[in-house]
Amino acid sequence: MLDFEWVALGLGDVTWIAAAFVLGGIAYALRLPPLVGFLAAGFLLSASGYTHTDFLPKLADIGITLLLFTVGLKLNLRTLARPQVWAVSTLHIALVVVVLSTLLCAFAWAGWLLVQREGLEQTVTPTTVEFGLQEAILVAFALSFSSTVFAVKVLEEKGEMTSLHGRIAIGILIVQDIAAVVFLAVSSGKVPSAWALALLLLVPIRPVLHRLLERVGHGELLVLYGFLLALGGAEVFQLVQMKGDLGALILGVLIASHPKAEELAKQMLGFKDLFLLGFFLSIGASGELSLHSLLLACLLMPLVLIKSTIFYGLFTGFKLRARTAWLATLNLSNFSEFGLIVVSVGVASGWLESHWLVTLSLMLALSFVLAAALNNLSHGVFIKHRVGLERWQRSARIADDRLLDIGGAQIAVVGMGGIGTGAYDLMQERHGDGVVGIDIDPVTVRNQQAEGRHVLIGDPSDLDFWERVQQAHTLQLVMLALPRLTTSVEVIRFLREAGFAGRIAVTAKFADEEVQLLEAGASSVFNIYQQAGVGFADHVMDRGH
Repeated sequence: MLDFEWVALGLGDVTWIAAAFVLGGIAYALRLPPLVGFLAAGFLLSASGYTHTDFLPKLADIGITLLLFTVGLKLNLRTLARPQVWAVSTLHIALVVVVLSTLLCAFAWAGWLLVQREGLEQTVTPTTVEFGLQEAILVAFALSFSSTVFAVKVLEEKGEMTSLHGRIAIGILIVQDIAAVVFLAVSSGKVPSAWALALLLLVPIRPVLHRLLERVGHGELLVLYGFLLALGGAEVFQLVQMKGDLGALILGVLIASHPKAEELAKQMLGFKDLFLLGFFLSIGASGELSLHSLLLACLLMPLVLIKSTIFYGLFTGFKLRARTAWLATLNLSNFSEFGLIVVSVGVASGWLESHWLVTLSLMLALSFVLAAALNNLSHGVFIKHRVGLERWQRSARIADDRLLDIGGAQIAVVGMGGIGTGAYDLMQERHGDGVVGIDIDPVTVRNQQAEGRHVLIGDPSDLDFWERVQQAHTLQLVMLALPRLTTSVEVIRFLREAGFAGRIAVTAKFADEEVQLLEAGASSVFNIYQQAGVGFADHVMDRGH
């Protein structure tokens, strides 16, 4: 039984949870991710004098470890081999460091980055140095990272983790994480232990990990096995003086190809979100707020626009379509928790003044708010500014970012999970080859094609795709079997905007979702929970029992 008194004691006060709930609810009502409210709760309570014990950072550490483990469960290593990932991330870090360090030096020369001299005399420690080129490079390097936590949360909420732009964004974040690990190793003077070579043994024991995953069932043992892999992998890597989070990521990658990996990721989702609450609250509690830090954070916030522009230019330069480049850029248009770690190392080593840690915490929070708002409006903003954004687009495309043609299909089933596959098979049985399946996940598409189904990879929230489909004027029925309400509503809107006048059938889980889908323009809504019993009865009656 959960000891609520222990939880309250560990968090310092139940006020932390209450504030996170209230402000998270307000953010949700404003159509922002709840994490924005969690950040605000951390800053508000810290400014009000509330303190916490070491439990909150530990909660955050577990949350980040579980996050990287679940990222590993969905990671395809071939994504990292794309030049759109390794080349873009490397060039981006280099360009951002050059551009931002130059601007920071200019700001320092103008006197904008220094606190007042009398304040310095009272607060500076003997190890503190003036802000120069070395400090500018360190801060610029910290600002070059984007937040893995934020990007994964947004992609999961929008159901776009397996989209092309989602896979590229996650790949870049992993390359950035590796760069951060290298920096931490170099800055601390630590090198991996000689025993780190023993980690290569993880590869031959992979079949054992898969066999165990098959045998743990579908309940609490599966969840416990996930915790064991994530936390155990982190602990093993730390024992050989390597970053623990990297171990959780690699353990996730080792079992990512197993058929139950997706089920494990879903089971871990709620636990990961709960523990990440500690991360967002701890950002706000990372230091004492001051007017100087707040003004400096506001002054430097426009730098995120420069960072985003460089991303967009590199993405289009590496043959991504304007829309794909735009969405991937928005996923990365924020500052990172790894930046805080880099700055904390700089402060501890006496390379930076202590106020930079609070300044970057504020910049991180502000960038989350900005990026959350932009990601909520991402598709609409692209449509509005499409002409200008497409000027950056090259005529050449990578293979999986080309607009596909459904041929002469009259029925399209969008979302080829269990429900979509069943709908496709029945429609194909009744209507023959006039049926096409569409899914955003390339692995799902390959598996479906291997079983003989006509399934194409495509992003259903891509207006360009539906406009091209509509030009053929063959499609009469679209069946949406998508996991998230927001995506279904968006696809319905895009279909109607593209001029589609046919029927749109869509699945829903709850009664209030049915209302929203019908208001959005759906022709009919199938409540998969309510009508499952009807389908079961029909199944029995059809077989004469």
